[in-house]
Amino acid sequence: MQISEKMTRTELRATLSLASIYGLRMLGMFLILPIFAIYAESLKGGQNHTLIGWALGAYGLMQVLLQLPFGIASDKYGRKKMIYLGLILFAIGSAVAAIGTDIITVIIGRAIQGAGAISAVVTALVADLTREEHRTKAMATIGSTIALTFALSLVAGPVLNRFIGVSGIFWLTAILSLIAIFVVKFLVPQPAHSRFHSDAETSPGKVKDVLRDTQLLRLNFGTFSLHAAQMAMFIVVPFALKKTGGLDEDHHWQIYLPVLLASFALMLPAIIIGEKRAKLKPVFIGAVLLMLLAQLLFSISMNNFWAIIASLLVYFTAFNILEASLPSLISKMAPVTSKGTAIGVHNTAQSFGMFLGATVGGYLSQHHGYAAVFEFCAGLMAIWLILSLGMKTPPSVKTKMYHVRNLDSQTADALEHKVRQIEGVFDASLIEQENSLIVKIDNQRDKTQQANTEQAILKLIENI
Repeated sequence: MQISEKMTRTELRATLSLASIYGLRMLGMFLILPIFAIYAESLKGGQNHTLIGWALGAYGLMQVLLQLPFGIASDKYGRKKMIYLGLILFAIGSAVAAIGTDIITVIIGRAIQGAGAISAVVTALVADLTREEHRTKAMATIGSTIALTFALSLVAGPVLNRFIGVSGIFWLTAILSLIAIFVVKFLVPQPAHSRFHSDAETSPGKVKDVLRDTQLLRLNFGTFSLHAAQMAMFIVVPFALKKTGGLDEDHHWQIYLPVLLASFALMLPAIIIGEKRAKLKPVFIGAVLLMLLAQLLFSISMNNFWAIIASLLVYFTAFNILEASLPSLISKMAPVTSKGTAIGVHNTAQSFGMFLGATVGGYLSQHHGYAAVFEFCAGLMAIWLILSLGMKTPPSVKTKMYHVRNLDSQTADALEHKVRQIEGVFDASLIEQENSLIVKIDNQRDKTQQANTEQAILKLIENI
Protein backbone atom coordinates (compact mmCIF):
# COMPACT_ATOMS: atom_id res chain seq x y z
CA MET A 1 0.00 0.00 0.00
CA GLN A 2 1.54 3.29 -1.08
CA ILE A 3 0.47 6.60 0.41
CA SER A 4 0.90 9.53 -1.94
CA GLU A 5 2.76 12.45 -0.37
CA LYS A 6 1.05 14.89 -2.70
CA MET A 7 -2.57 15.81 -3.18
CA THR A 8 -4.14 14.94 -6.50
CA ARG A 9 -5.20 17.83 -8.73
CA THR A 10 -8.80 17.19 -7.74
CA GLU A 11 -7.96 17.31 -4.03
CA LEU A 12 -5.91 20.46 -4.47
CA ARG A 13 -8.67 22.14 -6.49
CA ALA A 14 -11.27 21.19 -3.89
CA THR A 15 -9.11 22.42 -1.00
CA LEU A 16 -8.22 25.76 -2.54
CA SER A 17 -11.70 26.54 -3.85
CA LEU A 18 -13.39 25.64 -0.57
CA ALA A 19 -10.75 27.58 1.39
CA SER A 20 -11.68 30.60 -0.72
CA ILE A 21 -15.37 30.11 0.17
CA TYR A 22 -14.47 29.87 3.85
CA GLY A 23 -12.28 32.94 3.53
CA LEU A 24 -15.12 34.85 1.87
CA ARG A 25 -17.36 34.33 4.90
CA MET A 26 -14.61 35.55 7.18
CA LEU A 27 -13.97 38.49 4.85
CA GLY A 28 -17.58 39.56 5.22
CA MET A 29 -17.13 39.44 8.98
CA PHE A 30 -13.67 40.99 9.29
CA LEU A 31 -13.62 43.73 6.62
CA ILE A 32 -15.99 45.94 8.56
CA LEU A 33 -14.38 45.41 12.00
CA PRO A 34 -11.93 48.33 12.02
CA ILE A 35 -14.43 50.85 10.62
CA PHE A 36 -17.94 49.68 11.50
CA ALA A 37 -18.36 51.35 14.90
CA ILE A 38 -17.65 54.81 13.49
CA TYR A 39 -19.92 54.17 10.50
CA ALA A 40 -22.73 52.81 12.68
CA GLU A 41 -22.68 55.92 14.85
CA SER A 42 -23.72 57.94 11.80
CA LEU A 43 -26.85 55.81 11.29
CA LYS A 44 -30.22 56.57 12.79
CA GLY A 45 -30.09 55.13 16.32
CA GLY A 46 -26.36 54.44 16.01
CA GLN A 47 -25.44 56.90 18.76
CA ASN A 48 -26.44 54.11 21.14
CA HIS A 49 -23.31 51.95 21.40
CA THR A 50 -25.37 49.09 22.80
CA LEU A 51 -27.03 48.80 19.39
CA ILE A 52 -23.66 49.01 17.65
CA GLY A 53 -22.65 46.00 19.73
CA TRP A 54 -25.74 44.13 18.62
CA ALA A 55 -25.00 44.95 14.99
CA LEU A 56 -21.53 43.44 15.33
CA GLY A 57 -22.65 40.53 17.51
CA ALA A 58 -25.81 39.42 15.66
CA TYR A 59 -23.66 37.54 13.15
CA GLY A 60 -22.03 35.45 15.87
CA LEU A 61 -25.32 34.66 17.59
CA MET A 62 -26.83 33.21 14.40
CA GLN A 63 -23.68 31.17 13.84
CA VAL A 64 -24.06 29.67 17.31
CA LEU A 65 -27.67 28.73 16.63
CA LEU A 66 -27.29 27.35 13.09
CA GLN A 67 -23.81 25.84 12.67
CA LEU A 68 -24.80 22.39 13.93
CA PRO A 69 -28.20 22.29 12.13
CA PHE A 70 -26.53 23.23 8.83
CA GLY A 71 -23.98 20.45 9.27
CA ILE A 72 -26.65 17.85 10.08
CA ALA A 73 -28.81 19.01 7.17
CA SER A 74 -25.86 18.65 4.79
CA ASP A 75 -25.61 14.95 5.67
CA LYS A 76 -29.25 14.55 4.65
CA TYR A 77 -29.78 16.99 1.79
CA GLY A 78 -26.29 17.30 0.34
CA ARG A 79 -23.26 19.49 1.00
CA LYS A 80 -23.51 21.76 -2.01
CA LYS A 81 -27.22 22.47 -1.56
CA MET A 82 -26.65 23.70 1.99
CA ILE A 83 -23.65 25.78 0.89
CA TYR A 84 -25.81 27.39 -1.82
CA LEU A 85 -28.46 28.18 0.79
CA GLY A 86 -25.88 29.63 3.16
CA LEU A 87 -24.30 31.81 0.47
CA ILE A 88 -27.71 33.10 -0.65
CA LEU A 89 -28.57 34.02 2.94
CA PHE A 90 -25.19 35.71 3.31
CA ALA A 91 -25.80 37.72 0.11
CA ILE A 92 -29.31 38.73 1.21
CA GLY A 93 -28.04 39.79 4.62
CA SER A 94 -25.25 41.82 3.04
CA ALA A 95 -27.76 43.59 0.78
CA VAL A 96 -30.07 44.37 3.71
CA ALA A 97 -27.16 45.79 5.71
CA ALA A 98 -26.02 47.80 2.66
CA ILE A 99 -29.35 49.57 2.18
CA GLY A 100 -29.93 50.13 5.88
CA THR A 101 -30.01 53.76 6.94
CA ASP A 102 -30.78 52.92 10.55
CA ILE A 103 -28.99 50.65 13.01
CA ILE A 104 -31.94 48.25 13.43
CA THR A 105 -31.97 47.42 9.69
CA VAL A 106 -28.24 46.78 9.81
CA ILE A 107 -28.70 44.48 12.83
CA ILE A 108 -31.28 42.51 10.84
CA GLY A 109 -28.92 42.32 7.86
CA ARG A 110 -26.07 41.11 10.03
CA ALA A 111 -28.30 38.43 11.56
CA ILE A 112 -29.30 37.19 8.09
CA GLN A 113 -25.61 37.14 7.12
CA GLY A 114 -24.82 34.99 10.15
CA ALA A 115 -27.69 32.64 9.33
CA GLY A 116 -25.64 31.38 6.40
CA ALA A 117 -23.70 29.18 8.81
CA ILE A 118 -21.84 27.02 6.30
CA SER A 119 -18.47 26.56 8.01
CA ALA A 120 -19.27 23.03 9.23
CA VAL A 121 -20.65 22.10 5.79
CA VAL A 122 -17.53 23.38 4.02
CA THR A 123 -15.35 21.36 6.40
CA ALA A 124 -17.45 18.24 5.77
CA LEU A 125 -17.18 18.69 2.01
CA VAL A 126 -13.40 19.04 2.28
CA ALA A 127 -13.39 15.73 4.16
CA ASP A 128 -15.54 14.12 1.44
CA LEU A 129 -13.13 15.25 -1.27
CA THR A 130 -9.76 14.46 0.31
CA ARG A 131 -8.14 11.19 1.25
CA GLU A 132 -7.46 10.55 4.91
CA GLU A 133 -3.70 11.06 4.60
CA HIS A 134 -4.19 14.59 3.17
CA ARG A 135 -7.13 15.79 5.23
CA THR A 136 -5.07 17.42 7.98
CA LYS A 137 -3.18 19.37 5.32
CA ALA A 138 -6.44 20.48 3.72
CA MET A 139 -7.87 21.64 7.04
CA ALA A 140 -4.65 23.52 7.81
CA THR A 141 -5.02 25.34 4.49
CA ILE A 142 -8.48 26.52 5.51
CA GLY A 143 -7.17 27.57 8.92
CA SER A 144 -4.39 29.65 7.38
CA THR A 145 -6.96 31.27 5.08
CA ILE A 146 -8.87 32.54 8.12
CA ALA A 147 -5.73 34.04 9.68
CA LEU A 148 -4.71 35.67 6.41
CA THR A 149 -8.22 37.05 5.86
CA PHE A 150 -8.24 38.67 9.31
CA ALA A 151 -4.87 40.34 8.80
CA LEU A 152 -5.81 41.49 5.29
CA SER A 153 -9.14 42.88 6.47
CA LEU A 154 -7.60 45.19 9.06
CA VAL A 155 -5.69 46.90 6.27
CA ALA A 156 -8.17 46.52 3.38
CA GLY A 157 -11.26 47.55 5.36
CA PRO A 158 -10.17 51.18 5.93
CA VAL A 159 -8.85 51.45 2.36
CA LEU A 160 -12.08 50.16 0.83
CA ASN A 161 -14.06 52.43 3.13
CA ARG A 162 -12.30 55.41 1.58
CA PHE A 163 -13.51 54.51 -1.91
CA ILE A 164 -16.84 52.71 -1.48
CA GLY A 165 -17.82 53.15 2.16
CA VAL A 166 -19.19 50.50 4.53
CA SER A 167 -22.36 50.25 2.46
CA GLY A 168 -20.20 49.51 -0.58
CA ILE A 169 -18.31 46.85 1.37
CA PHE A 170 -21.60 45.14 2.18
CA TRP A 171 -22.57 45.25 -1.52
CA LEU A 172 -19.14 43.86 -2.42
CA THR A 173 -19.55 40.89 -0.08
CA ALA A 174 -23.05 40.28 -1.47
CA ILE A 175 -21.68 40.13 -5.02
CA LEU A 176 -18.77 37.91 -3.97
CA SER A 177 -21.21 35.54 -2.25
CA LEU A 178 -23.18 35.12 -5.47
CA ILE A 179 -19.96 34.54 -7.42
CA ALA A 180 -19.01 31.94 -4.82
CA ILE A 181 -22.11 29.93 -5.72
CA PHE A 182 -20.71 29.47 -9.22
CA VAL A 183 -17.31 28.57 -7.77
CA VAL A 184 -18.94 25.81 -5.72
CA LYS A 185 -21.00 24.58 -8.68
CA PHE A 186 -18.31 24.58 -11.36
CA LEU A 187 -14.94 24.43 -9.59
CA VAL A 188 -15.59 22.30 -6.51
CA PRO A 189 -15.77 18.62 -7.51
CA GLN A 190 -18.89 16.64 -6.71
CA PRO A 191 -18.04 14.01 -4.09
CA ALA A 192 -18.62 10.41 -5.14
CA HIS A 193 -20.47 9.98 -1.85
CA SER A 194 -20.92 11.98 1.34
CA ARG A 195 -20.61 10.41 4.75
CA PHE A 196 -19.92 11.42 8.33
CA HIS A 197 -16.26 12.07 9.22
CA SER A 198 -15.51 11.95 12.93
CA ASP A 199 -12.28 13.91 12.44
CA ALA A 200 -14.03 16.82 10.71
CA GLU A 201 -17.68 16.92 11.80
CA THR A 202 -19.64 17.32 15.02
CA SER A 203 -21.40 14.24 16.30
CA PRO A 204 -24.40 15.29 18.42
CA GLY A 205 -24.00 12.14 20.47
CA LYS A 206 -20.46 13.08 21.49
CA VAL A 207 -21.09 16.72 22.40
CA LYS A 208 -21.93 15.84 25.99
CA ASP A 209 -18.66 13.93 26.41
CA VAL A 210 -16.65 16.83 24.97
CA LEU A 211 -18.40 19.27 27.31
CA ARG A 212 -17.50 17.05 30.27
CA ASP A 213 -13.80 17.10 29.38
CA THR A 214 -12.30 19.67 31.76
CA GLN A 215 -9.16 20.10 29.66
CA LEU A 216 -11.18 20.94 26.56
CA LEU A 217 -13.47 23.20 28.61
CA ARG A 218 -10.44 25.27 29.60
CA LEU A 219 -9.57 25.74 25.95
CA ASN A 220 -13.16 26.50 24.96
CA PHE A 221 -13.45 29.14 27.66
CA GLY A 222 -10.22 30.55 26.29
CA THR A 223 -11.43 30.87 22.72
CA PHE A 224 -14.70 32.35 24.01
CA SER A 225 -12.77 34.98 25.99
CA LEU A 226 -10.29 35.70 23.22
CA HIS A 227 -12.97 36.49 20.65
CA ALA A 228 -15.17 38.33 23.13
CA ALA A 229 -12.26 40.68 23.76
CA GLN A 230 -11.61 40.97 20.03
CA MET A 231 -15.12 42.19 19.28
CA ALA A 232 -15.30 44.46 22.33
CA MET A 233 -12.04 46.11 21.33
CA PHE A 234 -13.32 47.08 17.89
CA ILE A 235 -16.26 48.93 19.44
CA VAL A 236 -13.91 51.22 21.36
CA VAL A 237 -10.50 51.48 19.67
CA PRO A 238 -11.65 53.03 16.34
CA PHE A 239 -13.21 55.97 18.26
CA ALA A 240 -10.14 56.35 20.47
CA LEU A 241 -7.74 56.36 17.50
CA LYS A 242 -9.81 59.00 15.73
CA LYS A 243 -10.05 61.17 18.82
CA THR A 244 -6.46 60.96 20.07
CA GLY A 245 -4.60 60.71 16.76
CA GLY A 246 -6.77 62.89 14.56
CA LEU A 247 -6.90 60.05 12.02
CA ASP A 248 -10.19 59.34 10.30
CA GLU A 249 -11.15 55.68 9.88
CA ASP A 250 -9.96 55.61 6.25
CA HIS A 251 -6.37 55.93 7.48
CA HIS A 252 -6.46 53.49 10.40
CA TRP A 253 -4.69 50.94 8.20
CA GLN A 254 -1.55 53.05 8.69
CA ILE A 255 -1.65 51.95 12.31
CA TYR A 256 -2.81 48.36 11.90
CA LEU A 257 -0.32 47.41 9.17
CA PRO A 258 2.94 48.12 11.06
CA VAL A 259 1.46 46.81 14.32
CA LEU A 260 0.43 43.54 12.63
CA LEU A 261 3.80 43.08 10.96
CA ALA A 262 5.62 43.68 14.24
CA SER A 263 3.29 41.33 16.11
CA PHE A 264 3.85 38.55 13.57
CA ALA A 265 7.60 38.94 13.98
CA LEU A 266 7.23 38.66 17.76
CA MET A 267 4.82 35.73 17.49
CA LEU A 268 6.94 33.40 15.36
CA PRO A 269 9.70 32.63 17.93
CA ALA A 270 7.05 31.78 20.54
CA ILE A 271 5.21 29.40 18.19
CA ILE A 272 8.47 27.71 17.15
CA ILE A 273 9.56 27.26 20.75
CA GLY A 274 6.16 25.90 21.71
CA GLU A 275 5.89 23.36 18.90
CA LYS A 276 9.50 22.32 18.29
CA ARG A 277 10.71 22.27 21.91
CA ALA A 278 7.50 20.91 23.45
CA LYS A 279 6.96 24.12 25.45
CA LEU A 280 3.35 24.61 24.45
CA LYS A 281 2.01 25.04 27.98
CA PRO A 282 4.45 27.74 29.19
CA VAL A 283 4.18 29.60 25.88
CA PHE A 284 0.40 29.38 26.04
CA ILE A 285 0.19 30.60 29.64
CA GLY A 286 2.63 33.39 28.83
CA ALA A 287 0.42 34.50 25.94
CA VAL A 288 -2.70 34.52 28.17
CA LEU A 289 -0.78 36.63 30.70
CA LEU A 290 0.28 38.97 27.87
CA MET A 291 -3.36 39.27 26.77
CA LEU A 292 -4.36 40.18 30.32
CA LEU A 293 -1.65 42.85 30.28
CA ALA A 294 -2.98 44.16 26.95
CA GLN A 295 -6.49 44.60 28.39
CA LEU A 296 -5.13 46.44 31.42
CA LEU A 297 -3.03 48.70 29.17
CA PHE A 298 -6.07 49.46 27.01
CA SER A 299 -8.09 50.39 30.09
CA ILE A 300 -5.68 53.20 31.01
CA SER A 301 -4.55 54.33 27.55
CA MET A 302 -7.68 55.45 25.70
CA ASN A 303 -6.67 59.12 25.96
CA ASN A 304 -3.13 58.72 24.63
CA PHE A 305 -2.48 57.91 20.97
CA TRP A 306 0.94 56.28 21.36
CA ALA A 307 -0.18 54.33 24.41
CA ILE A 308 -3.04 52.91 22.32
CA ILE A 309 -0.56 51.82 19.65
CA ALA A 310 1.64 50.16 22.30
CA SER A 311 -1.44 48.39 23.67
CA LEU A 312 -2.38 47.22 20.17
CA LEU A 313 1.10 45.75 19.68
CA VAL A 314 0.88 43.81 22.94
CA TYR A 315 -2.67 42.74 22.09
CA PHE A 316 -1.97 41.46 18.57
CA THR A 317 1.20 39.64 19.65
CA ALA A 318 -0.78 37.75 22.29
CA PHE A 319 -3.77 37.29 19.98
CA ASN A 320 -1.69 35.79 17.17
CA ILE A 321 0.02 33.31 19.50
CA LEU A 322 -3.27 32.23 21.08
CA GLU A 323 -5.20 32.11 17.81
CA ALA A 324 -2.53 29.81 16.34
CA SER A 325 -2.20 27.68 19.48
CA LEU A 326 -5.84 26.99 20.38
CA PRO A 327 -6.80 24.81 17.37
CA SER A 328 -3.52 22.90 17.72
CA LEU A 329 -4.16 22.28 21.42
CA ILE A 330 -7.73 21.15 20.74
CA SER A 331 -6.44 18.66 18.17
CA LYS A 332 -3.73 17.36 20.50
CA MET A 333 -5.91 17.00 23.59
CA ALA A 334 -9.19 15.79 22.10
CA PRO A 335 -9.87 12.04 22.04
CA VAL A 336 -8.98 10.65 18.63
CA THR A 337 -12.56 9.65 17.80
CA SER A 338 -14.02 12.99 18.96
CA LYS A 339 -11.71 15.43 17.21
CA GLY A 340 -14.38 16.77 14.86
CA THR A 341 -16.86 17.24 17.70
CA ALA A 342 -14.23 18.99 19.83
CA ILE A 343 -13.45 21.39 16.99
CA GLY A 344 -17.17 22.01 16.45
CA VAL A 345 -17.69 22.90 20.12
CA HIS A 346 -14.57 25.09 19.93
CA ASN A 347 -15.97 26.96 16.91
CA THR A 348 -19.31 27.45 18.65
CA ALA A 349 -17.53 28.89 21.70
CA GLN A 350 -15.71 31.27 19.37
CA SER A 351 -18.94 32.49 17.76
CA PHE A 352 -20.62 32.89 21.14
CA GLY A 353 -17.63 34.91 22.34
CA MET A 354 -17.99 37.21 19.33
CA PHE A 355 -21.65 37.75 20.12
CA LEU A 356 -21.27 38.33 23.84
CA GLY A 357 -18.13 40.45 23.50
CA ALA A 358 -19.80 42.76 21.01
CA THR A 359 -23.06 43.15 22.91
CA VAL A 360 -21.53 43.50 26.39
CA GLY A 361 -18.79 45.75 25.01
CA GLY A 362 -21.37 48.00 23.39
CA TYR A 363 -23.45 48.18 26.57
CA LEU A 364 -20.45 48.97 28.80
CA SER A 365 -19.16 51.58 26.35
CA GLN A 366 -22.56 53.28 26.30
CA HIS A 367 -23.25 53.27 30.04
CA HIS A 368 -19.88 53.06 31.82
CA GLY A 369 -17.22 54.33 29.43
CA TYR A 370 -14.33 52.87 27.47
CA ALA A 371 -12.30 51.73 30.47
CA ALA A 372 -15.15 49.50 31.68
CA VAL A 373 -15.04 47.55 28.40
CA PHE A 374 -11.43 46.56 28.94
CA GLU A 375 -11.91 45.94 32.65
CA PHE A 376 -14.58 43.40 31.68
CA CYS A 377 -12.19 41.80 29.18
CA ALA A 378 -9.38 41.81 31.75
CA GLY A 379 -11.69 39.89 34.09
CA LEU A 380 -12.23 37.24 31.44
CA MET A 381 -8.47 36.99 30.87
CA ALA A 382 -7.77 36.68 34.60
CA ILE A 383 -10.20 33.76 34.85
CA TRP A 384 -8.63 32.18 31.75
CA LEU A 385 -5.16 32.58 33.23
CA ILE A 386 -6.19 30.79 36.42
CA LEU A 387 -7.78 27.97 34.40
CA SER A 388 -4.71 27.69 32.17
CA LEU A 389 -2.43 27.09 35.14
CA GLY A 390 -4.33 23.83 35.80
CA MET A 391 -4.10 22.68 32.19
CA LYS A 392 -2.34 19.39 31.59
CA THR A 393 0.83 19.61 29.55
CA PRO A 394 -0.36 18.86 26.02
CA PRO A 395 1.37 15.96 24.27
CA SER A 396 3.74 16.89 21.48
CA VAL A 397 2.11 14.85 18.74
CA LYS A 398 1.05 15.06 15.13
CA THR A 399 -2.03 13.32 13.76
CA LYS A 400 -1.93 11.01 10.75
CA MET A 401 -4.86 9.30 9.09
CA TYR A 402 -4.83 6.11 7.03
CA HIS A 403 -7.49 4.44 4.93
CA VAL A 404 -8.05 0.76 5.67
CA ARG A 405 -10.23 -1.74 3.83
CA ASN A 406 -13.38 -3.21 5.34
CA LEU A 407 -12.46 -5.30 8.37
CA ASP A 408 -14.40 -7.47 10.74
CA SER A 409 -14.45 -6.31 14.35
CA GLN A 410 -11.89 -8.84 15.54
CA THR A 411 -9.33 -7.93 12.87
CA ALA A 412 -9.94 -4.21 13.42
CA ASP A 413 -9.34 -4.55 17.17
CA ALA A 414 -6.17 -6.54 16.54
CA LEU A 415 -4.83 -3.94 14.08
CA GLU A 416 -5.56 -1.08 16.46
CA HIS A 417 -3.81 -2.93 19.30
CA LYS A 418 -0.72 -3.64 17.17
CA VAL A 419 -0.45 -0.05 15.98
CA ARG A 420 -0.51 1.18 19.56
CA GLN A 421 2.47 -1.06 20.31
CA ILE A 422 4.65 0.56 17.62
CA GLU A 423 7.42 2.72 19.03
CA GLY A 424 6.57 6.40 18.61
CA VAL A 425 2.79 5.93 18.56
CA PHE A 426 1.07 7.99 21.27
CA ASP A 427 -2.50 6.89 20.56
CA ALA A 428 -4.47 5.16 17.82
CA SER A 429 -8.10 4.44 17.01
CA LEU A 430 -9.66 2.54 14.15
CA ILE A 431 -13.12 3.74 13.15
CA GLU A 432 -14.68 0.76 11.39
CA GLN A 433 -17.69 2.51 9.87
CA GLU A 434 -15.38 5.10 8.26
CA ASN A 435 -12.58 2.66 7.30
CA SER A 436 -10.15 5.08 8.91
CA LEU A 437 -7.19 4.60 11.22
CA ILE A 438 -6.28 7.77 13.15
CA VAL A 439 -2.88 7.80 14.83
CA LYS A 440 -1.15 10.34 17.05
CA ILE A 441 2.61 10.14 16.56
CA ASP A 442 5.26 11.48 18.95
CA ASN A 443 6.48 14.74 17.41
CA GLN A 444 9.60 14.98 19.59
CA ARG A 445 11.40 12.18 17.82
CA ASP A 446 13.63 13.09 14.90
CA LYS A 447 12.35 12.92 11.32
CA THR A 448 13.98 9.56 10.63
CA GLN A 449 12.38 8.00 13.69
CA GLN A 450 8.99 9.44 12.77
CA ALA A 451 9.36 8.11 9.21
CA ASN A 452 10.19 4.67 10.62
CA THR A 453 7.05 4.80 12.78
CA GLU A 454 4.91 5.71 9.79
CA GLN A 455 6.44 2.94 7.68
CA ALA A 456 5.76 0.42 10.44
CA ILE A 457 2.11 1.52 10.50
CA LEU A 458 1.83 1.19 6.73
CA LYS A 459 3.39 -2.28 6.84
CA LEU A 460 0.83 -3.44 9.37
CA ILE A 461 -2.01 -2.09 7.22
CA GLU A 462 -0.62 -3.81 4.13
CA ASN A 463 -0.39 -7.15 5.90
CA ILE A 464 -3.91 -7.32 7.35
